[in-house]
Amino acid sequence: MTGSLVAGDDGMARCWWPGEHADYLAYHDDEWGRPITDDTRLFEKVCLEGFQAGLSWLTILRKREAFRAGFAGFDPATVAGFGSNDVERLLGDAGIVRHRGKIQSTINNAARALEVADEFGSLAAYLWSWEPTVEPRNPDDPIPATTPESTALSKDLKKRGWSFVGPTTAYAFMQATGMVNDHLPGCTLHAVVEAERAALLRPTR
Repeated sequence: MTGSLVAGDDGMARCWWPGEHADYLAYHDDEWGRPITDDTRLFEKVCLEGFQAGLSWLTILRKREAFRAGFAGFDPATVAGFGSNDVERLLGDAGIVRHRGKIQSTINNAARALEVADEFGSLAAYLWSWEPTVEPRNPDDPIPATTPESTALSKDLKKRGWSFVGPTTAYAFMQATGMVNDHLPGCTLHAVVEAERAALLRPTR
């Protein structure tokens, strides 16, 4: 991802990618990059990043409430118990992305998330154990689509039976949940996220 800063009507400097979409701007300002340590919200992020593959994130963002309704708020224990009737129900839900493979993947990944939580004490403890070491980046360098850490996380998730968790999806997840701060230098939210990351008590086993 490359680009530059833009100044909003409110005078704030922001990353370029939300454009002028009010909902996308709110996501950029209030959610993207903010550290998340809640298991349910982390599971939701993994799932929605998987659904986003091949689509725009704005499409997923605008369907998020329908996804939450269809997938029981992304509670892993509930979703893991979904059966064939639920798959058919979700395939008939025009409010979400009706992709059989991704729906079945979400159900499978819910069961895998419970296994990880049992092993590590929480899903958060497992996922945050892959947080990259912060390396200085030239402000002019493009933001990568994958990193060695996202590739390693993807490989380990797949080994554990997860699906739709490729390296690009894994890195987008890291960006969204604050494991890295990819707000551009000079973006008003860059310093906000840095402060939240500095104050964060990382989940451990």
